[in-house]
Amino acid sequence: MVSQTDFFARHADRLEKATEACASRAYFSAFNESPSPKVYGETAAAEGKAAFDAWLGTVFPLSTPGAEGTVATERSPYGFDLGVSYPRARDVEALLVAAASGMKAWRDAGPDARTGVCLEILDRLHARVFELANAVQHTSGQAFVMAFQAGGAHALDRALEAIAYAHAEMTRTPATALWEKPGRGEPLRMEKTFTVVPRGVALVIGCNTFPTWNSWPGLFASLVTGNPVVVKPHPQAVLPLAITVQVCQEVLTEAGFDADLVTLAAEDPADKLASNLALHHAVRLIDFTGGNAFGDWLELNARQATVFTEKAGVNSIVVDSTSSFGAMCANLAFSFSLYSGQMCTAPQNLYLPAAGIATDEGTKTPADVAAGIEAALGKLLGDDARAVELLGGVVNPGVLERLAGAGSGERGDVLVASREVTHPAYADATVRTPTLVGLSADDSDVYESECFGPVAYLISTADTAQSIDLFRDTVQRHGAMTAAVYSTDDTVIADMREAALDAGVALSENLLGGVFVNQSAAFSDFHGTGANPAANASYTDGAYVASRFRIVQSRRHV
Repeated sequence: MVSQTDFFARHADRLEKATEACASRAYFSAFNESPSPKVYGETAAAEGKAAFDAWLGTVFPLSTPGAEGTVATERSPYGFDLGVSYPRARDVEALLVAAASGMKAWRDAGPDARTGVCLEILDRLHARVFELANAVQHTSGQAFVMAFQAGGAHALDRALEAIAYAHAEMTRTPATALWEKPGRGEPLRMEKTFTVVPRGVALVIGCNTFPTWNSWPGLFASLVTGNPVVVKPHPQAVLPLAITVQVCQEVLTEAGFDADLVTLAAEDPADKLASNLALHHAVRLIDFTGGNAFGDWLELNARQATVFTEKAGVNSIVVDSTSSFGAMCANLAFSFSLYSGQMCTAPQNLYLPAAGIATDEGTKTPADVAAGIEAALGKLLGDDARAVELLGGVVNPGVLERLAGAGSGERGDVLVASREVTHPAYADATVRTPTLVGLSADDSDVYESECFGPVAYLISTADTAQSIDLFRDTVQRHGAMTAAVYSTDDTVIADMREAALDAGVALSENLLGGVFVNQSAAFSDFHGTGANPAANASYTDGAYVASRFRIVQSRRHV
């Protein structure tokens, strides 16, 4: 058995650097995002692919307390069934009792020991990053490089960020203190002990599109603060989280803790397991990423728990003018195309004046802007082999239905049509390029709802002032994870900054190069603000971790 302090000492330098980065907001990454053989070795990619392939058609070697039978629910968006079977979680009571059984020892180990264990888990997940990348690719539909980056390296960074914030919050208060109150004669002296006490069992409800990136921050924020974690994956994206739980249990066992501090709760979709778990009195923390309907239900009904949600929003861009029309169109085309718009941060609404915008190429009307974006999309996605590495696969039939319906009603003109792309390696993959639909400011019932997938709206307005007003109002009422503005006018930029503050959404200004509105950097960019309806929490700030534990004190005379 490993000493409970060994892991902390082993990873102390990484924790220190992460904590410093959280404070400075400077660039930092602990896990290299390049899958290059020069970084990971000549055999790493092939070994990771072989490890993934070895899972196909097998029974995954995990046990879930209270399970009955198995379920196999995953089909790759690239056109094949994974056929991996997992224990089917059925007895909620037995599962939660088992999860909580090791909580006292985990609590008593203290912040440093728990942090060391969690950092060791990250290190071992990193050792399996190619295997995880394949698992993310074939459950979410992300292209491999994106799966490696977002589902592997970047997800690890976000998890480390949560651990660093949590360690800082847990150690902000000393474990012991000597209290002396001056008075006549001898002062009053008391010794006081302050203990980080977990809230209870945590439930992580995974999503289909980003099974690791959206789950790991909450998982590790809860675990490191002393809470057992039940991981309930999306039925279509179980394998990445099964591997995660496997590694967690391996490290917990080595350190002398109960393996069931982290458990996998796989389900048949008809089981409605998430709602049954969410309402149980033992579940005190819930992390959820997904649609508004269930997210709103959780916030309203899971009253015994603190609920962290990331839901749907209407991400918006106000276009007023630009110093480089070509670079703006290229940046927007990439943002629309990345993972076929199947990101909570992907832009949807582009507001611009009907009279046109000022550019380095003269005034450009909305039709000109659409043509510029279409040309940029053609250059970016014209070659199918290249296109699939950016677009990935369509994650579910609902995305195709929304894509087919975009611009097909009484309102809206298809300015840029979507096309089918043939994947050179996976003939049965479903791949589509983005579509751009033209609307007017009066079509609010269309553009004020999220159309998740490769659909964007180009909305003609009376002027930039109306564009900003529509942006502010839409985000305040319907939420957004991201926003952007293009303008060469300092007054417009100032007005947009003010509107973004009013709406409580992160703003990007004049992105023309290698940074895109739907990307965020761990340790520097906050993902979500918790200040608009799209999310009630942020990856990652103090509020995200501090409410997962309480400080309980005892005191005595000296």
